[in-house]
Amino acid sequence: QVQLVESGGGLVQAGGSLRLSCAASDSIFSLKRMAWYRQAPGKERELVATINTIGTIRTSADSVRGRFTISRDNAKNTVYLQMNSLKPEDTADYFCNAYPTFWAWGPGTQVTVSS
Repeated sequence: QVQLVESGGGLVQAGGSLRLSCAASDSIFSLKRMAWYRQAPGKERELVATINTIGTIRTSADSVRGRFTISRDNAKNTVYLQMNSLKPEDTADYFCNAYPTFWAWGPGTQVTVSS
């Protein structure tokens, strides 16, 4: 069974930075457009950013544009999310998956931004 394992979350003050990682145990990772999603307490999961198979085309939600950057390393089956200028409203559990979603969700990694 394919596993997605997110890491890198934590508690950070507003204005700080974090780098999230997500490792996939599937060899077809490199063939998939990948994305980061997040789910804040009491809210639905939302799309944060996407990246194409070779890492040349990125999209991001309006709420994070200019602050978050998605990247990938196909040799490591890993996708990253660099988060800068974090705001309290970025507090959520963060997940990776293909876009559109393809695998079962991983456990996610929790990001808490204090004001």
